[in-house]
Amino acid sequence: MQLSELIRRYLLYGLSGPIIVLNLWVLGQVFKYFEGLISFTILSAILALILDYLVRLFERFKLTRTQSVMLVLVVFLLLLIVLGFTLIPIVVSQATQLLQGLPGLLEAGNRNIIWLQRLINQHNLPFDLNQISNQINSQIQVILSDLPELAINTVGQIFATILLIVLSFYMLLYGERCWKGVINLLPSKLAEALSTSLKQQFHQFFLSQVLLALVMVVFLIPTFLVLRIKFALLLVLMIGLFQVIPLFGATIGIGMVTFLVMGLHGFLPAVQVVLAGVFFQQITDNIIAPRLRGNFTGLNPIWIIIALLIGGRVAGFIGVVLAMPIAATIKSTVEAMRFSDELRLKAEQN
Repeated sequence: MQLSELIRRYLLYGLSGPIIVLNLWVLGQVFKYFEGLISFTILSAILALILDYLVRLFERFKLTRTQSVMLVLVVFLLLLIVLGFTLIPIVVSQATQLLQGLPGLLEAGNRNIIWLQRLINQHNLPFDLNQISNQINSQIQVILSDLPELAINTVGQIFATILLIVLSFYMLLYGERCWKGVINLLPSKLAEALSTSLKQQFHQFFLSQVLLALVMVVFLIPTFLVLRIKFALLLVLMIGLFQVIPLFGATIGIGMVTFLVMGLHGFLPAVQVVLAGVFFQQITDNIIAPRLRGNFTGLNPIWIIIALLIGGRVAGFIGVVLAMPIAATIKSTVEAMRFSDELRLKAEQN
């Protein structure tokens, strides 16, 4: 290798790092400025991606795209109506009762933590639960101070949800045209690879994560009912929501619910909840998830963690959720472009 080419390569590597960091910083600033609009659009796109599977299913019965979308809209609205008269009132009622009893729950949780800390001190173990308790108490006090504002904004959230659903169905109808217009601005080789990779990775990721969350909820609801856990439906839905976060989301959800159960029922039911949650988490992660995802990313776990940290730093919760499919899209796009180059070289050699 010539010296000039070697210097040029190292110069390229040296400049790429600062440029990437600068682009991430700019992206973070743009997201902060348009955070509400971007989050709203992303959530609408995620809902559209999930519902697109139903649209494709109806299209197999020789319905047009518009007819299929309208049929999915009817089914979705009927589902919302059924949930609105069944599960949603229960969840709202349980959430209200839980928030009203939160001060007493905190006091009971602190008593349990003090008891556990004494047990730890007796065995000379290097754990300090008091710091964890103080951090949780400070966070919950912040939540309690925000409750009046949350109640005032309830009507606005309902209106935003309606707009989100409307935008999702417009994306189902016209999103393909919009996407083609954007993708055609890129070089043809990159556009083809990116379009295929993005659709495949995002479709597969969100469908698998939603299905895993539903499986976790189905497993845990009867378990919590058998254990006679208060606010069972609300707590199980919390774990299901965190299951959507890749890699360690379910662990965070189980930990939060365990702390709440410890305050509600004491130490033994909390241990039962942990054991049940971890048991079903192992089933979903090690048995069900590989069948749903297949060879989803092929990413090294270290790169997945780095992607999650970057996504969380740039865009918060939305960034954490999107980090894994974005990383997988980048990887598969690069691989697709390399594969096309290899095919082209082989064709030229032959």
